[in-house]
Amino acid sequence: MRKASLARPPRFTLAERAGPRVTLRADTGAIAHVFVLEEDVIRVLLLAGGRVTSPPSWAVAPGQDDIAEPGRDRMDVSGFGAPAFTVAEGEGRLVLTTTRLRLEITLDGFFCRWSQPGRDGWRVIAEDRPTQAYNFGWWDGGVYHYVNRQPGERYYGLGERAGAMDRAGRRFRLTNLDPMGYDASSDDPLYKSIPYVLVVDAEGMAHGVFYDTTADPVFDFGHEHDNYHPRYRYMRADSGDLDYYMIAGPDALEVTRRYTWLTGRPALMPRWAVGYSGSTMTYTDAPNAQERMGEFIAGVRRHDIPCESFHLSSGYTSIGDKRYVFHWNRDKFPDVGGFVRDYAEAGVQLVPNIKPALLVSHPLYADLAAKGWFVGDADGDPIVCQFWDEVGSYIDFTNPDAAAWWRARVTEQLLAHGIRSTWNDNNEYEIWDARARIAGFGEGRPAAGERPVQTLLMMRASRAAQIAYRPGERPYVVTRSGMAGMQRYAQTWSGDNYTAWKTLRFNQKMGLGMALSGVSNTGHDIGGFAGPAPGPELLLRWVQAGIVMPRFSIHSWNSDRTVNEPWMYPEATPAIVDMMRLRRALQPLLHDLLWRHHADYQPVTRPLWLDFPEDPRAREDGDAYMLGPDLLVAPALDEGVQTVRVYLPAGARWRDLRDDVRHAGGAEYDLAAPPRGLPPILAREGSGVFVDLAPAGFAAAEPQPGVLLYPPQEGTMTWSGFDEHDSAPRDPAMAQGWTLKVEADAGALAIEAGWTGSTPPPANALRILLPRDETRRVALNGAPATVARTEALGVERLGLTWAV
Repeated sequence: MRKASLARPPRFTLAERAGPRVTLRADTGAIAHVFVLEEDVIRVLLLAGGRVTSPPSWAVAPGQDDIAEPGRDRMDVSGFGAPAFTVAEGEGRLVLTTTRLRLEITLDGFFCRWSQPGRDGWRVIAEDRPTQAYNFGWWDGGVYHYVNRQPGERYYGLGERAGAMDRAGRRFRLTNLDPMGYDASSDDPLYKSIPYVLVVDAEGMAHGVFYDTTADPVFDFGHEHDNYHPRYRYMRADSGDLDYYMIAGPDALEVTRRYTWLTGRPALMPRWAVGYSGSTMTYTDAPNAQERMGEFIAGVRRHDIPCESFHLSSGYTSIGDKRYVFHWNRDKFPDVGGFVRDYAEAGVQLVPNIKPALLVSHPLYADLAAKGWFVGDADGDPIVCQFWDEVGSYIDFTNPDAAAWWRARVTEQLLAHGIRSTWNDNNEYEIWDARARIAGFGEGRPAAGERPVQTLLMMRASRAAQIAYRPGERPYVVTRSGMAGMQRYAQTWSGDNYTAWKTLRFNQKMGLGMALSGVSNTGHDIGGFAGPAPGPELLLRWVQAGIVMPRFSIHSWNSDRTVNEPWMYPEATPAIVDMMRLRRALQPLLHDLLWRHHADYQPVTRPLWLDFPEDPRAREDGDAYMLGPDLLVAPALDEGVQTVRVYLPAGARWRDLRDDVRHAGGAEYDLAAPPRGLPPILAREGSGVFVDLAPAGFAAAEPQPGVLLYPPQEGTMTWSGFDEHDSAPRDPAMAQGWTLKVEADAGALAIEAGWTGSTPPPANALRILLPRDETRRVALNGAPATVARTEALGVERLGLTWAV
């Protein structure tokens, strides 16, 4: 074996072809494995030293809802289709081709060029930098991948990132931190890191690249340049191997769906998880916490606000002024069982805060330390890290005994009291000690390369405890931190945001970046968490923007000790209550979109260009976005405005949900945006919006399912709304819900309504609502239908009913 030099890159030759794997060996001892996994997915595993050094993967789970311990072996190809492909060699190159993706490898140096079908044959979408694309032992111990940048390329993804959605010209460090009060326009890093890049070229063609690493990667999209190399972008990770998946487009939406599938099926949460969730640090920090929590229930009841859960902050675990996970403060909560029971009887589920570290003064610390259940050093002694309140040590979830202990504590301290969920908080695993090691499921190794894995395994353990205790229910886990694949286990939010107008704007973009990174079940702390209390107008606008996000929680720890509550400003309370009731009416829509995320990997929120790739104006980084494939949302995000200027993409006609007024696509409009009621939301003609028409208030009402139907001018449309009973997870192919098929022409609408499912629908009728300017004759299931003027969601519409 000869050592590679800077003067000459290693020379590779084809060594083996075995099923979907093609192996190349270099004269330096380096090995490259290329896996043809799907027609549109090819993986490259480059081993500079000739052997696998990366730990098992906890990210790649094609279409799966979990990964078995100890993680996925790096040579495992199970779960993939492994299609037929061709291999051709000649002129110093090796070419692998499927119907969707072509990889050309220059054997001297292993330079890769990727192509996908275009209008005029194969079109290059990415190629390695021709000058030193990888680290073959030339530099430090890190992993590098340098790729040429093409003019006009845009870069999206990377999970939760601040600033504009397009990452071009910036550098990001994908390390999970707790940056409470962060600047949402600029701060980096944040809570969640996903090393996936969606690349869109100047003409709108797209592809995706997922780097399967948790070793603190850095991504640079042109922030750096070097005179000795062409324009480039790069990824660098601290350790492991270069292991990446190339996903062919050309459709950015399909690339997003394929990436989500690659990292696992999104969990479907219980229906109540899309309801309003109250929270504040202040209640549980108070010495009379149980009494303060009772005041919250009295408040939502007094104002008749729909509320389905409460995020119970960590003050319930305190001893003195510190927080101790799995400890109930019986002075603050003298009757834990009665407290949980009171909330349950009010129809409000508790979501208790739990943390993955024990302070050194925790009553159980010495016992866990003696058993070696913390992340420790080579001698097994716990690594002590700075944590909230004082120093502590983190549970090592790669130790099966430690994980079992965790599940038992979740069960005994929370679930056995009647609680049905867990809130995983402060779980960034900020372990910076280079001595830190993990059990690694029996293969001990440094902790530094797998800190996000601990976060994921904490979610997995919390979810497993819930499933074991209540196997007939869907579990609910919410997490602050995360990594690729987190959608399999948890809902999330944008962490401890700062109260400011620009946070409201850039939190929206952060949520879109998460959705493009496979994680759609997201939201934000409404009103802002840290800093000053929001003024009435800011709180109103935050609620207005938040009522269409999957997670809707008002949460705070204001510096002036005030509490963000729906009724904190009497002059704003009626408007806020009205909007929260509208949120309740929209919950079937959100549950349906989350079902589609679960069943079909569809992103819930999405930038305009994802659904309108042919429209150049849709590529602008504005404030409007799509909610599912058919609704455009344009929230007001600036102080003092009464209108928003919105571009409606070409190729569709649009209806404003608030008044059913029709707008042509391909033009800008000034839309009214008063600080009360729905934000501007427009539906494509040819679509439907699933709603609950039951009176919305604190007391639960029997559902009255309805659909706001916007038929096309002519042609056929189909609509379905997922409305399954809230039961345990089931086969996504067995969806249950309402269906409509509409045949439209200039004079008539023929509507066929039905129910698909093996169990009866949750209501005995579906209300179908048409715009009030609809004048065509209407037939329902083959018979003339009676259409009457009615009011729904505060708007006069035309209504008809299909009785099951």
